[in-house]
Amino acid sequence: MKIRLLSTALLAGLAFTQVAGAQEYDDRWYLTGSAGFNIQDNDRGTRDAPFLGLGVGKFLNQNWSIDGELNYQNPNNDINQNLNWSQYGISADLRYFFTAEGRDWAPYALMGLGYQRNEEEFDAFPSPDSPGDHEEGSLAAKVGMGVQSGLYGKRFGVRAEVAYRADFDDSSVNAPSEDWFGDILASVGVIIPLGPPVVPAPPAPAAPSCADMDDDGDGVNNCDDKCPGSQAGQTIGPDGCPVPVSIDLKGVNFDFDKAALRPDAIATLNEAIEIFKRYPELRAEVAGHTDQCGKDAYNQKLSERRAKAVYDHLTSNGIDASRLTGPNGYGESRPLEDLGQTMPGCKSEKNRRTELNVQN
Repeated sequence: MKIRLLSTALLAGLAFTQVAGAQEYDDRWYLTGSAGFNIQDNDRGTRDAPFLGLGVGKFLNQNWSIDGELNYQNPNNDINQNLNWSQYGISADLRYFFTAEGRDWAPYALMGLGYQRNEEEFDAFPSPDSPGDHEEGSLAAKVGMGVQSGLYGKRFGVRAEVAYRADFDDSSVNAPSEDWFGDILASVGVIIPLGPPVVPAPPAPAAPSCADMDDDGDGVNNCDDKCPGSQAGQTIGPDGCPVPVSIDLKGVNFDFDKAALRPDAIATLNEAIEIFKRYPELRAEVAGHTDQCGKDAYNQKLSERRAKAVYDHLTSNGIDASRLTGPNGYGESRPLEDLGQTMPGCKSEKNRRTELNVQN
């Protein structure tokens, strides 16, 4: 029966199986104090009794700890409670903690080996020396399980534990035929680390990521920047590379043989002025063009007047002349659609235009 009980307790003490999570552990030495109840083996002929424990221990790593512990209990003799029966001992206990990341407590399995000393009085009547006194020491082994709060950064911790202790006392007066006894120990205790609490070191600052860096200051992080050497004042695309700024002047067209700005042309130029203001480093050429009707020399002069009309409108509305190249006239040399010199097909409003050609 006792062999089965010992085997069952051993299996129960090792029953917890879970992966230990990587976490910090407190390597300070600590004191332990515990109080509990000792359910005595029935064959002893003693009553169940409270017990006390006192020890010292240390964590070896995040999973293993070792404790040295003293224990004391004083159960009464079951038949004659006037007969004293006391027991005390010492043990070395290993505990394996099943830790998990982010959890401030852990279940554990317990294995211990120690020495128990029993002092029992017995009725020696009719001897004048009654009651007799028997003292004997023996090996003891212990297995169990429990749960304990974390110590890292704390001033104390608590634990609750249930253990089975095999006391290999084979000379008991109350039970001379028994080779060993099995007791159940249930206790709660406190763990007091020696020294100030361990303060977790602040995490090392993370190395800057390329996503957080912009070496050329173009507003595109280094991870996405395919042109890390872009210059100030350039218009930059989402890949960090310069892109041409498109100023759409499709509406800056002129009536046939005219250089005066039409209302629709002025509205378009005002939009261009806003673009200039948005990009302070922007520079552009003012280029005038004509359709293909008329003589080349005449069209050249007409294109220059058209470019001048646009140039004057921009400068009179706050665009510095240093940002403008020209005004330049290109006559009929750069048609958008080629209609030749035949009247009236040569008349093309698309060709009668002024453009802003971005220079940077």
